[in-house]
Amino acid sequence: MNYSAVKYYDIANGLGVRTSLFVSGCRNHCKGCFQPETWDFCHGKPFDPTVENEILESLKPDYIKGLTLLGGDPFEPENQEALVPFLKRVKEQFPEKNIWAYTGYILDRDLTEGGKCCTKDTPEMLKRIDVLVDGPFVEEKKDITLKFKGSSNQRVIDLKKFCKEGVIETLWQ
Repeated sequence: MNYSAVKYYDIANGLGVRTSLFVSGCRNHCKGCFQPETWDFCHGKPFDPTVENEILESLKPDYIKGLTLLGGDPFEPENQEALVPFLKRVKEQFPEKNIWAYTGYILDRDLTEGGKCCTKDTPEMLKRIDVLVDGPFVEEKKDITLKFKGSSNQRVIDLKKFCKEGVIETLWQ
């Protein structure tokens, strides 16, 4: 897997101060995407152990609330395979930190059994993420007043509740 960027001290992509990993590769190609260069799976640099360790180091301070995955799309099958072992490390070392992820796919259609991006890695990935922002960016529904999402069709989901109870509870309507 490649990544486009790592943003340290990010306050835009989840609650609190965070480290955000922008992965490369996205098949959704949303019109008006703010990072179309990340559609290319070869864009950026390889996500290697050195980068993983730098991100883990950045999560050590108490004021860092967690990690955010975005892109590109972390739920592209190729990206899931690379991210699951990394997310295991994050949760093992920092169980008190939360993990957010952004995807253009729809949780209950694309990321559950039988969905177009559901792989053997998807359940493992979902259970390590606390909050999922799902749905494609729709330029015609863009609204800059929304919290943590770009268009009104997207949902900010309590993923822990979904994994435990199978219920989609949205946060910040």
